[in-house]
Amino acid sequence: MITISKDQKLVTFINIFTVEPANQRRLLDLLVGVTDTFVRHAPGFVSSALHRSLDGTKVTMYAQWRTIEDYEAMRRDPAPLPYLKEALTVATFEPGMYEVVETFGATKGSP
Repeated sequence: MITISKDQKLVTFINIFTVEPANQRRLLDLLVGVTDTFVRHAPGFVSSALHRSLDGTKVTMYAQWRTIEDYEAMRRDPAPLPYLKEALTVATFEPGMYEVVETFGATKGSP
């Protein structure tokens, strides 16, 4: 389960894929497949969540890793490459590496 907290000191990746609406489901299936089969089992993986835009043109993956080195080690593993290469045949990819600065929750009594 994803917990977003500035106190966790994790590396956060927010990766945005741009896709034709007709290919959004295919891209989601590929990302679910690679994450479930390989990525989630890699040392240092903490969690991830997939989001799809309502207009069908974007897929965003939010992922947390213990360290940059853990993430880079997973990227060097050749096993996930076929999934990732196929994903890039239907989408463009804008990666981003972040750290959590602050989080906010609803105030008491808010709906």
